Amino acid sequence: APLDGQITEVNTVIVANPALVNEDPMEDGWFFKMTLADPSELDELMDEEAYREYIA
Repeated sequence: APLDGQITEVNTVIVANPALVNEDPMEDGWFFKMTLADPSELDELMDEEAYREYIA
């Protein structure tokens, strides 16, 4: 996995309404929250701008 840590919260709202994942991913459509073991691992991931360039 690209990130190591502990899941601290799961969004059960998307079970009842999975469309939220696509309709509102930055607010109500999140999957889970986690505490990272090593926050510097985030530096290896693409941000939204880099991903948009990658798929263009």
